[in-house]
Amino acid sequence: MEKNVKYEEAVHRLEEIVAKMENDEYDIDELAANLKTAQQLIKLCRDKLTKTDAEIKKLLP
Repeated sequence: MEKNVKYEEAVHRLEEIVAKMENDEYDIDELAANLKTAQQLIKLCRDKLTKTDAEIKKLLP
């Protein structure tokens, strides 16, 4: 997974994965791979949000 993926792109990709899961569009092999991708995207989003929150707190009194 690329580290320079934008937050919005990661969220959009997560939404696509979830929609396909809800519609049973993945076979078992695709499901496992996409679950791993989803975990990585969630971590990336969480890290970006944490970093942004810390930066905002530094800027605000």
